[in-house]
Amino acid sequence: MTLDQYEQHRRLWEIGLWTAFFVVNWLAGTWVEWLEFQREGNTTPLWQPLLWEGSSNLTQLLLLPLILLWDRRFPLEPGQLRRNAVAHAGFSVVFSLLHVVSMVAIRKAVYVLKGTSYDFGHWPSELLYEYLKDFRSYAYFLGVLYLYRFILRRLRGEAGFLSEENERDAPRPVTDRFLVKKLGREFLVKVDDIEWIEAAGNYVNLNVGSRAYPLRETMTNISSRLADAGFLRVHRSAIVNLDQVAQIVPFDTGDGEAHLQNGTRVPVSRRYRKALRERLQASSDGRS
Repeated sequence: MTLDQYEQHRRLWEIGLWTAFFVVNWLAGTWVEWLEFQREGNTTPLWQPLLWEGSSNLTQLLLLPLILLWDRRFPLEPGQLRRNAVAHAGFSVVFSLLHVVSMVAIRKAVYVLKGTSYDFGHWPSELLYEYLKDFRSYAYFLGVLYLYRFILRRLRGEAGFLSEENERDAPRPVTDRFLVKKLGREFLVKVDDIEWIEAAGNYVNLNVGSRAYPLRETMTNISSRLADAGFLRVHRSAIVNLDQVAQIVPFDTGDGEAHLQNGTRVPVSRRYRKALRERLQASSDGRS
């Protein structure tokens, strides 16, 4: 499989890989616990460790998007590492509480269906015990997430403004090219070829067709620098190339979507929708 093929279905691959990870963890945990029962002569039926491990892994999988959203708000990047690490440590408590309450609810429901009852134990001590495990799991999830992002950036190649390479001490004007460094190679990407830009922590992704090139820049700065090149910010996490916008679909909430010519749907917040309409109208009038 090529990188381009992976990128076309990246979200599905990510969902599939995380799901497979939790399924393997569920089965492995059940097997280890079952072997311990066998060694001790415990006659606990197999469905119970399957339920215990399954309820835990299922709720962690369902809570994983919350970790991703929290990390988007508080990325562990240089310059804000200490503050955001504290934010993650605090959120790990919320994560653990949601995990414990959800898995206990699932276990109690299944036990009721089986005609028996489930006893979680002494809640204060059990919550502390579960938090110590959940904190380790939370840190592990973040480690895997950042390793994955690092590998993906290396494969994609990191972009930089072409002027930065040659005019380090001069103001950084917008050129019509980005210099992309990818696995020891360098090539150029035209600004006009960029369809839209998406926020990704301390990076933004320059989306060109099925490819995305990470650029270490903030959304505010890149939006300002590319404003005269036909780009407009339409969401706190999205900027579009106006020439690539096929239509705007409004929602009853006041928000909307920008449908690009390649079929991509980019969120448009109510804050930016009016400006997008005006810019598109101005571009249309200018071409008439």
